[in-house]
Amino acid sequence: MTPEPNRFDGLLLSEARLGIITVLMSRKAATFSDLKALLGMTQGNLGLHLQKLEDAGYVLVKKEFVKRKPRTTCRIAAKGRKAFLEHVDRLRRIAEGDHTGEGDAAPD
Repeated sequence: MTPEPNRFDGLLLSEARLGIITVLMSRKAATFSDLKALLGMTQGNLGLHLQKLEDAGYVLVKKEFVKRKPRTTCRIAAKGRKAFLEHVDRLRRIAEGDHTGEGDAAPD
């Protein structure tokens, strides 16, 4: 579901989910432990928000065992990258005074 030009993506209005996507935009991948430490989130809270992002197709989550220990690795999906860039673009347009959603700010 793509949000309308003048609407934000509801999934990215959460500080936690926006933080997760932002970290994944700057890295090829991040482990669950990395995300937990970087974002200062509890294990349960991070797990919940990752599940929502995964269900929406915004992140890819890989679970495996390494030396008999579980490791969860997350990557941003193309859909998540697109949603994040549209979200940031919407913020930029608002900051520049363009409230039409068309991308061309009215002259001052």
